[in-house]
Amino acid sequence: MRRLFPPFEYPAAPTAPGRREPPSADRPWTLEEIADAYAYPAATAGEAGEAGRPWLRGNMVASLDGAAHHGGRSQPLSSDADMRIFGVLRALADAVVVGAETVRREGYRPARRREAFAARREAAGQGPAPAIAVVSASLDLDFSLPLFTEPLVPTLVLTGAAAPAGRQEAAREAGAVVVHAGEGAEVDPARVPGLLAGHGHTRLLTEGGPRLLGRFAAAGVLDELCLTVSPRITAGNAARILDGPGFETPVEYELASLLEEDGFLFSRYRRPREAVRK
Repeated sequence: MRRLFPPFEYPAAPTAPGRREPPSADRPWTLEEIADAYAYPAATAGEAGEAGRPWLRGNMVASLDGAAHHGGRSQPLSSDADMRIFGVLRALADAVVVGAETVRREGYRPARRREAFAARREAAGQGPAPAIAVVSASLDLDFSLPLFTEPLVPTLVLTGAAAPAGRQEAAREAGAVVVHAGEGAEVDPARVPGLLAGHGHTRLLTEGGPRLLGRFAAAGVLDELCLTVSPRITAGNAARILDGPGFETPVEYELASLLEEDGFLFSRYRRPREAVRK
């Protein structure tokens, strides 16, 4: 893996014997180096005794021709390097926010504890693994699955107050925490980051799907987008990584970093500072 942006500034003195090569060098990166490259902004941690402000990061993969999946799944577009970054992004997060359709299609399971990140998470005041937060209006979910019955950290279900009462109760009986993020049956995406922050989850990661990511972007709460560009084409009619009504005007993001391995590009874009919500 090599860093293409921002450029690495070499020290004036020669590199000392045994010192690691700079991150611009084309070599395998350690998990620790990837975690450093994708660290959340310090503001998400807050000051001592205070909750940080939520930061919502999206992570998606797309083919060269813009497809967000192939045959209904993202795996055919992925690579070993993409999965390493996928795992690191999860390991850095307090909570992973995902839509119900993606849970059903991708066969979501609880996030697991990873020894490689145990010390980092403990130092950051995080639990052993990120919580999974499922967004669903209908609650058409199988609450007997391990995602709800066997997580290290209780799974959250984000739904509307008017969602079917029986399904809400079934979620609670399975061990999930039900969070109302709307007055009707639908979830208001603008309320999600603040509600999760109220549960102690400020470092947020959403893995879509495209409809949910589009709703977060339209609501103005998507702070960062980590996009893997796969060197593959699919044709067909798969959704783009954001699926929903077009914006009145395009929304601006700024390139924060760009990595490359085996032809895959790993980009990270952030909203301009003046646009980030206070």
